Amino acid sequence: MQTVTVALGERSYAIHIGQHVLDQVGNLLGQLPLTKRALVVTQPAIAATYGGRVLESLRAEGFVAEAYEVLDAEEAKSLAWLEQIYDRLVDFPTGDIGKPAPMLATSWRRINATTWEFKLRPGVRFHNGEPLDAEAVKWSLERVIDPKLKLRGATPFAPLSHVEVVDPLTVRIHTKAPWPILDAIMSSTGAAILPPRYYRDKELTHVARNPVGSGPYKFVRWVKDDRIELEANEGYWRGAPRVKRLVWKPIPDDAVRVAALQNGEVDVAVNIPPHLASLIANHPKLFLSTAPSVRTIQLLYYTHQFDAQHRLVGPYAGPIADRRVRLAMNHAVDVDEVIRTVLDGKGIRVASMLTDKHFGFDPKLAPIKPDPARVKQLLAEAGYPGGVDMVLNAPQGRYVRDKEVAEAISGQLTKAGIRTTLRVHEWGNYLNNMGYVHRAGPVWLIGWGTAAYDAETVYVPLFRSGKILANYHNADLDGMVDQAQTVMDPTRRAELYHRITRLWVDDAAAMPLYQQLDLYGATRRVTWKARGDEQIKGLDMALRAAR
Repeated sequence: MQTVTVALGERSYAIHIGQHVLDQVGNLLGQLPLTKRALVVTQPAIAATYGGRVLESLRAEGFVAEAYEVLDAEEAKSLAWLEQIYDRLVDFPTGDIGKPAPMLATSWRRINATTWEFKLRPGVRFHNGEPLDAEAVKWSLERVIDPKLKLRGATPFAPLSHVEVVDPLTVRIHTKAPWPILDAIMSSTGAAILPPRYYRDKELTHVARNPVGSGPYKFVRWVKDDRIELEANEGYWRGAPRVKRLVWKPIPDDAVRVAALQNGEVDVAVNIPPHLASLIANHPKLFLSTAPSVRTIQLLYYTHQFDAQHRLVGPYAGPIADRRVRLAMNHAVDVDEVIRTVLDGKGIRVASMLTDKHFGFDPKLAPIKPDPARVKQLLAEAGYPGGVDMVLNAPQGRYVRDKEVAEAISGQLTKAGIRTTLRVHEWGNYLNNMGYVHRAGPVWLIGWGTAAYDAETVYVPLFRSGKILANYHNADLDGMVDQAQTVMDPTRRAELYHRITRLWVDDAAAMPLYQQLDLYGATRRVTWKARGDEQIKGLDMALRAAR
C-alpha cells in the first residue's frame, strides 16, 4: 500500500499514510475534556510511508489537530490534516490567489446584495454513507455562527445570517449586509460541510475520536505524540487518491527532522530551517520545494485591554499604549538585517501585513526604515528620555526560527534604548492561554495568513475591536473596516483598504516584519509542490515507481 509520511515541527504532527494511526488519535482525543476536542501534537514532523516505509516529512512548526470541532480552530496547523477529511463548497485549487473554483458547489451566483445561491454537486456522500445535500450545508454553516457554541473559527463568518434550502441540491446563503468575499470564505476549512445525522446522533466523545467528512481521506487513528493516520476514500467524487495512506508525524528538532528526511525515514519535511536548506537542495535523493507564503510575521501591540469575552476594558496599562513608543519600536528594528542574518535571506520584507498578492495591497507603501535618532526623539516626547522597559512574548517552534527572530529583535530594541525582556512559550499554551484570552501583552510575535488573500481577513480578526485576537482599538479604523466589509465595488473597496492600511501604519498598530518563505524538503520518489497557503494535500501527491 502506498503511504506518505509528513514530518512537522514543534507542536506539529507528521502524517503517515498507513493503517494504524486513527486508533491512536482516538485514544488521545478520549483523554481530552469535552470542551477541548483538540489533539495537540508536540513534535515538528509529518511523515508518509510507502509499503510500511516512511516516505514524507513536513514542516516543523506548531500543530493543533482539531478532531471534532473543525469549526473551533483558527490556527493553520489545527486545520492541516482536517483538510484531507472535509470538503467545502468552493476551493482555491493551487493555494494561490485567484478566483474560487467549484468543489461541492458546481456553480454560484449573487441573487441580490445579501443573497448568494449555490448549486450542489449531485451524488456526493459522506464517509459514513449520508448524502451530502442542501440540508447538510444549511446545518454546517448555521452551526458555525451559533452563538451558543462560541466557536473560535466563527469570526470570519460573522456576516452570515442564515441558510435557506431551495431544493435538495440548491441553497441560498443570506448575509446581514452585502459581503463581497462570501464565495472566497466558503473555501476555508471553517466552512467544512459535515454529515448532520452523524454529528447530531453520536456522543461528543465518539465524534471526537471519529471525525467524518466527504473529503479524499478518511480518519483511521491517532497515536499520542506519535502520529495521525488517514486512509484514501476510494469513492471520492474527484477520483480515488493515488497515495493510499497518509501519516502526520511530529519531529520537533530541526536537525533530527532533516536527518530523518536524509535517511529516508520520511518523505516530506516542513519548515526546513534556512541554514539547512542547502543540505536538502544538494542531496541526490531529495529536493527543496519553496513558496512565498500567504503568512506574514509581525509584532502585535496591545494598545487596549480586552477581557476573555473580547469586551473592551480600557487602554493598556503600560507605555505600549502610547503611539510614540510604538513608533519608536518600529524605527528601532532593522528587519532587513534580521532577514539576512537569522533567515539567511529567506524572507520578504513587507510594509504591512498584506503581501503583494492580497486584495487591498498598496504598492505605494514602503517599509519603515530604522532611524536611531527618531527613536530617541519619540521616546523623549513620550516621557522616557532614559529609555523604556518592554516585554516581548514569542512562541518557540511554531514558525521558521521564531525564537531566533525574537531574540534578534529583542537585542536590537534593547540596543536602541527599549530594554526588552523576551519570554518564549510553548505554542499550545501561547495560543490558548495567552493569545485567545488577551493575555499576551504588551507585545507578542505572531504569524498570520489566510488563503483568501484579502485584506478583510487580516484587519477584521486582528484589529477590529471585539474580535477574538484583537488587542487594538481605534474607532476610525473600526468604522472603515466595517464599511469595507460591505462594499461590493472592487475599486472603492480597494481604496478603503488603502486608507485603512495607511491609518494602521501611522498609528503603529503593529510592527510588520516579513512575508515567510516556506521551505519544504521531500524525497525524489514523491511528486508534489509547495503551496502558498501552507496546505499539504494528499490528493495532489503521487509516488514514482521504484527503479
